[in-house]
This record gives sequence, C-alpha cells and structure tokens, in this order.
Amino acid sequence: MHVPSPTITLVGPTPGDAGTMPTRAQARHRAADHGAALGPEAAGRLCVVMPALDEADALPVALAGLPPGVRVVVVDNGSRDGTGRVAAALGAEVVTEPRRGFGAACWAGAVAAAGAEVLVFLDADGTLDWDDLPAVAGPVLRGDADLVVGRRLAALREPGAMPWHIGVANTVLAGACGLLAGTRVHDIGPYRAIRRDTLLALGLRDRTYGWPLEMILRAGRAGLRVTEAPVAYRVRAGTSKVTGRLWPTVKATARMTAVLVAHALDRSPAQR
Repeated sequence: MHVPSPTITLVGPTPGDAGTMPTRAQARHRAADHGAALGPEAAGRLCVVMPALDEADALPVALAGLPPGVRVVVVDNGSRDGTGRVAAALGAEVVTEPRRGFGAACWAGAVAAAGAEVLVFLDADGTLDWDDLPAVAGPVLRGDADLVVGRRLAALREPGAMPWHIGVANTVLAGACGLLAGTRVHDIGPYRAIRRDTLLALGLRDRTYGWPLEMILRAGRAGLRVTEAPVAYRVRAGTSKVTGRLWPTVKATARMTAVLVAHALDRSPAQR
C-alpha cells in the first residue's frame, strides 16, 4: 500500500535558510509569533503528560510557570524519592506505572488522560519551557498539524544543556527518520504534541527509550502532517538518568537502534 509522504514544516522560517543560525532572541521571537498564549478553551482541551523517575528535586523547577487551566499528569515510574508526593503537592494528577521504561510511563499517562483531545509530552527534569507550549500544542489544537515536535535549536539551548554526542545522535536518528519514513525532522526531542486518538491509533509498541523515535517513524508511515517548532532547552535540574552516564546511554542507543531495525523490517500496513 502506498503511503503518502508526510508534510513536514518548521514553525517560522527555517534556521539556516539565509545561511545563518538565528540568535537566541530571534528564535524566541519566532516561537512567540507563532504561538500566542493559550486561552482557557484551548488549555481545557489538552493534557500534559510528564514521565518521571526520581525527579522529586526537579519537579518544582519543571512545574514552575505552568499556565493556568492546563491539566498535568505526572507518571511516577517507580521512583524512590517521593516524586509522586511532590507532584501531587504541586497540583499535578499522579499516575503510578511500576513497569520501568520511558515509553511505559508515557503510555500510562496517555491512557490516564481520558477526556483530553490533545496530549503534550514534556520531560519532568526542568529542561523544557512552558512558554513554548503554545508553539508546540497550537498547530495540533487548530488542526494545522497531526504531530508537532519541539526542535531544540542551538540558539535556544543553555550552555551545557545538550552534550555534543547527544547532538550527533539526534542528527543521525533524524536522518534515519527521513530515510525510513519520509519524515524529515531535525530533532527527536521530547517536547511534542499529538491528538490523543491519533496517538492511540498509531499502535506504538516500544515501552523504553525508543518511544519518541517510534512515534515519529509511525507518524511518517501513516502519512501524518509532522511539523517542528523551535523550543528552548535548559540544563536539567536534579540528576540525569541517561546523559553523561555510560551504561544508560548505551542502553538507550541500543533500544533506539532496535526500533530503527524493527521499523525497517516492518512490512505491515501503516496505521492511521
């Protein structure tokens, strides 16, 4: 079955079109231009899912600046530091997912977000900015896109927020998405928005670090409209579970490689 190529756009002018990377102020202006503040009606249609493993120290930072009226579900993925209690004290709904895995936590949050029209996935480590929520969720809420992925532009990254090897891996994985699914994104970032019914229909199987990659691959195969929005990226609060640690990095890389191989060999009809 022929699957149409997905429509890929970047919200605002694409960095590099004029041969130069935008300054931090210019990139933030582009995001602000695209996404005016979410109104109460729009905020009521979405739910933000935040997978969390031992993020008690980071959650106060991660939830600071939460726009009024936005529903947040924090998925405690087997934490031992009171992450669930901290999240509840800060006003979030808390779901417990004992099966370890980034994808398992994201899936549990998606299931728990019944009644929401649009899901936004956002890390619980304080690296992402609530000011970028309109730019990420807005196109999906308006029906202009099926999946929006936050692109962590160099001009919007705090120094040290993204180690060089993570940047290289991102480039390789994004290129693989183009080759395997026609989805020419530039970043496999964690900040993303998608309609809940669309996500459930995609049939994601990975429940580990391959979840974000599989989402983009399956969206591409299904011919969904995939867009990118420029987002800020800060140095994380608390202790990293993967970045800068050898064994977790190896495991994450192996899992993502497995997802790429499985996708390359998968000849089943695309779902939409």
